[in-house]
Amino acid sequence: MRKISVLSILVILMSMFQSCSEKIETDLTQTAFIPKPTSVTATGDGYNLTKASLIYVQEGPAGLLSTAEFLAEKINQLTGNSAETKTTNSTPSKGVYISIAEDGELNKQGYELKINKNLISIKGADAAGCFFGLQTLLQTLPVANDNAQPLYVPTGTITDSPEYYYRGSMLDVSRHFFNVEEVKQYIDFLAMYKMNVLHLHLSDDQGWRIEIKSWPKLTDFGGQTEVGGGEGGFYTQEQYKELVQYAADRQIMIVPEIDMPGHTNAALASYAELNCDGKARELYTGTEVGFSTLCTDKEITYQFIDDVIRELAEITPGPYIHIGGDESHVTAHDDYVYFVNKVQDIVKKYDKKIIGWDEIANAKLIDDVTVQFWADVENTTMGVEKGAQVLMSPAARAYLDMQYDSTTHLGLHWAGYIEVDHGYDWDPATLVEGITKENILGIEAPLWSETVTNIDEVEYMTFPRLPGYAEIGWTAPAERNWDEYKTRLAKHGKRFEALGIDYYKSALVPWEE
Repeated sequence: MRKISVLSILVILMSMFQSCSEKIETDLTQTAFIPKPTSVTATGDGYNLTKASLIYVQEGPAGLLSTAEFLAEKINQLTGNSAETKTTNSTPSKGVYISIAEDGELNKQGYELKINKNLISIKGADAAGCFFGLQTLLQTLPVANDNAQPLYVPTGTITDSPEYYYRGSMLDVSRHFFNVEEVKQYIDFLAMYKMNVLHLHLSDDQGWRIEIKSWPKLTDFGGQTEVGGGEGGFYTQEQYKELVQYAADRQIMIVPEIDMPGHTNAALASYAELNCDGKARELYTGTEVGFSTLCTDKEITYQFIDDVIRELAEITPGPYIHIGGDESHVTAHDDYVYFVNKVQDIVKKYDKKIIGWDEIANAKLIDDVTVQFWADVENTTMGVEKGAQVLMSPAARAYLDMQYDSTTHLGLHWAGYIEVDHGYDWDPATLVEGITKENILGIEAPLWSETVTNIDEVEYMTFPRLPGYAEIGWTAPAERNWDEYKTRLAKHGKRFEALGIDYYKSALVPWEE
């Protein structure tokens, strides 16, 4: 047998030691983060994620364990290892540690992400901040790692917090119905980019989508079709609660909308007594608007609304209920104002805050009302004068159902075309004279579904515009620039593809091949 010399053994050992201690060159500042963080500093080393077997969670604060479990699942998918979660009373020396900051240390929903060679620390101002820090961490990694290669997280520190409290998107499940799994998929899209609100448009002329046990025909009859005559569908209250919990685990609040007094044909077809003439309407599968209205001078109308709001409030832990109020063209002005005033009192009775489209500003607004600006500047500024906050959803900038250009095969263009740059390059606080940052609750990008029939089409209209809306809501205007943003967005194309997202490959973005 050939003998190995002591010198040879020493050479082998030194080589092994050198390879184990070799510094991994990285630059955290070169990561294409969306939304753009407040501050990123790099220290040039790497944390080996493949060795992350333990995720520690500060003992005591609520809401951290679900974030840790979410991260463990992602690590397991990427590395093939079995990362576990564990509570602790002290900061560990290695692994991943998720904790809550001292009061006042970070801005609300903010976080500090510290990555060194041995420890990743995610410290949030609250549980939401921890989850948002986690999403930033995930953007340093590939979506998939099929070859199970060692994964190194660039070292450094990120401190970050959002510009606006409310950063959301609306999904219209009334024109076309989307099932529970499809809505969960949309929730995941929002979570990827630190958006924290899903507004569900649950009722319209074409379909009623939420079970109301005291008025069962709303779904049994009014939920059975959709635009074009498809089979429609609805969510049971148990399914809705499942969606609420799924969203909450991702720090997303669901805001349910019952549109009224217009956009109500599905209800008017289900219950004849809600019509002024006492005659039930036919189900509607078209796309015209403005032809329907609840009967505003019937007591049964307000009993109906009371029942709907009561049942919806019981299964909605978030503070908001959206009452619609748009395009009620056949409701006389005085009747409309009377109706909105009455409905506000009903919502308040069930301890919820009101959001409504900008037309509701014509009523006498109570405290804590939010007017959602979509079309009418005069309505919206009138709402501000009456003390309302504003949710910015300008149709010409933020409507995800608008076509990208004249060649887009999906969508509409009544508000204009919205290419990716046009959707990104605006400031909510300067868009409308008389509406400043102090008046604004946040930003929302609605996706109406007249032309959108399945989740692939949802993806196409949503991406790549959604990350831009997320950045508008999160990042200070002075830090946003289209020419710089498009280079970061270009690097997310591979993430979209790895996730199977069917996105619009805008020629304005230098996508990486």
